[in-house]
Amino acid sequence: MAGTVHVSPRISAIPVHVVWGAAAGLVGGIGFGVWMSVSRPMTDTAMITVVAGLLGSANAFVGWLIHLAIALFAGIDFGALLGQSAQRLAPAAALGLAYGAVWWAVGAMWIMPANRGLPVFEWNDATRSSLGGHLVFGLLTGLTFASIARMAAKRTGSARG
Repeated sequence: MAGTVHVSPRISAIPVHVVWGAAAGLVGGIGFGVWMSVSRPMTDTAMITVVAGLLGSANAFVGWLIHLAIALFAGIDFGALLGQSAQRLAPAAALGLAYGAVWWAVGAMWIMPANRGLPVFEWNDATRSSLGGHLVFGLLTGLTFASIARMAAKRTGSARG
């Protein structure tokens, strides 16, 4: 005998939001990756090669692969956690900026310096530049997510994506 399982619309939307978040995270990651490829706040080395150091490399291509994998994960997380609230541009932009700031605190202020044997939560030229890049990531991720939601709503004829 089969039973019926009822799932709330909020929960049933999570798989769709995860896919939208993955795409949005990649768009945000590309924007942030360009920022890191040209940013040299402390040395003559692009920040993207510092990311490559997470795997013991100094190759910019490796840095891009690592960075985009993290951006994909962060985008999926954005969709799962905030997708229900990020379907209109203004809330998505605000949530994206806040989300980027959280990733900056966790990634640039804690994980990256700890991985390199440097002091954590230190404000300097590198972390200041990284904050700008993380805010670009968050803003692009949020706005892309809301844009995808808007296109999906138009396609299905629903009021919300």
